[in-house]
Amino acid sequence: MDKTQNTGKSTKRLATARELQKIVAEFYLEGHEARKTGKPIGWMPPMNGLIEIFYAMDLQPVFPENWSPVCAAFGLIHKNYMTAESMGFSPDLCGYLRNCVGYINGIMGEEGVPLNGLPEPDMIFVPGAGCIPAMKNFQYIAKRFPEAKVFNADLPQVPIENIQRYHIDYAIDEIKRIIDFLTEVTGKKMDYDRLAAVVRLSDQSCALWDEITSYRRCIPTPISAAEVGLMFVMVTRQGTQLAVDYLTRVRDEVKQRAENKTGIIAEEKVRLFWDNIPLWYNLGLFNYFERYGGVVVAETYSAAWSIRLDTSNPLEALAMKSLQSYPMVSCVSMKRRKEMVLKACRDYHIDGVILHSNKSCLPITLGQMDIKRALEKELGVPSVVIEADHMDPANFSMSQFEDRAGAFMEMLLQRKGRS
Repeated sequence: MDKTQNTGKSTKRLATARELQKIVAEFYLEGHEARKTGKPIGWMPPMNGLIEIFYAMDLQPVFPENWSPVCAAFGLIHKNYMTAESMGFSPDLCGYLRNCVGYINGIMGEEGVPLNGLPEPDMIFVPGAGCIPAMKNFQYIAKRFPEAKVFNADLPQVPIENIQRYHIDYAIDEIKRIIDFLTEVTGKKMDYDRLAAVVRLSDQSCALWDEITSYRRCIPTPISAAEVGLMFVMVTRQGTQLAVDYLTRVRDEVKQRAENKTGIIAEEKVRLFWDNIPLWYNLGLFNYFERYGGVVVAETYSAAWSIRLDTSNPLEALAMKSLQSYPMVSCVSMKRRKEMVLKACRDYHIDGVILHSNKSCLPITLGQMDIKRALEKELGVPSVVIEADHMDPANFSMSQFEDRAGAFMEMLLQRKGRS
């Protein structure tokens, strides 16, 4: 593979997007301050309702999976992968798992790590749902930090459309078990009024996120996939006033751009959809299409981070979130995933689709050929397959990408008479 030119930041057009660097730095600084002051720290997977419980109980959440894209952006993954491979982990495994294992057994705690890395955990939450690498990742984390208290979660993995009342009741019991565990380990009791307030803030963030993405339907689009880093707030800060305030500023800026018909580029000729996870080490790929007048106006991954909550019943809301929290991996049927992509292509007026065949996430990659055929047959929308890896630049060839993507864009322009 061509390992040159495999890194690059995206060009951001939103003023609010440029605020994100400060928000990211403050989140990791907060974790290290928690370690100094004795505030309990828990390592956990994202998306599953646990973050709201932590913020309600004034505990510090840490997301090692989210740390992996940060490592990719800062160019740390090569060292981490070398450490993981020296321990016997195959390069064919999930990039998130390899990076996390390599980091905690390698450069963690060393001086000079960007953002000072992650603080050590007091508690570790091993997920009972999602993809197998995510579950194994936290098992290895638990082995690395034997002093930390471990909670082994258990949840049914059922397609979203098949969720029944007994699934919800089981998930509520699991939420209660987590709260009891946190009380026993930290001595803190749950304030259920505070939890209700946190759930309302979480839902407000999701509502704002949905509104922001809805403006991408505008022609020209006022915000593109190049701003996908905004998702950091949805991953780490749901349930906080900070998230609501920041996303309100983003919404206001995007809304104004939409009303003024201010597009991402001077002339939007082709509207694109990206399927699968972005390449965290090279978000600049989203800008590549702009040289042809193309803009990536929608993608599968960012939509996964908005799960609306019934704020009238906080425990049930979090239970439902936990049951729906892996909508791209294990809680969606192939049929529903195909329908989601086709609906997005209709809603966002898509001219062409980039299908990222992702070596590091096969569950999300499964079914892409079915999606490709459905796009052509049902919508007449062409697509191209790009082979890459959302974490490992060694599995990505820039020259191959440019050959395929360039030819694809030329074809789309010819179809629209815009060559």
